[in-house]
Amino acid sequence: MQRKASAIWQGTLKEGKGTISTESGVLKDTAYSFHTRFEDGKGTNPEELIAAAHAGCFTMALSGQLTKANLTPESLETTAELTLEMLQTGPTVTKIHLTTRAKVPGASKEAFATAANEAKVNCPISRLLKAAEITLDAQLA
Repeated sequence: MQRKASAIWQGTLKEGKGTISTESGVLKDTAYSFHTRFEDGKGTNPEELIAAAHAGCFTMALSGQLTKANLTPESLETTAELTLEMLQTGPTVTKIHLTTRAKVPGASKEAFATAANEAKVNCPISRLLKAAEITLDAQLA
């Protein structure tokens, strides 16, 4: 059995907050604690929460890497799409695809790609999900 979910994070570390959208509704994250607000009252499922956490965590890591490189992101948006499979050991995230779009004045494509790859490696959620195949598509606007 396979289940898929995705979440989109919009925000930057500078703001310290952002909005995560999932198929079930909207999760708002302020200071790393989730407050849920669902317009349809359905709630969410575990794979959406994992996707939301990964999208937010990666974006915060990317914002931090850009700040280290003396670059200030004007906007960052990351989508995390994941596949959850039922294996013998239980439910396991087997694939994650991160897509990030950023507007970073003064950044070269090379500097941005380096920061994005560092963020992927250093993101705590990526390290937790090391059994998953994690791919990244990072584009500078």
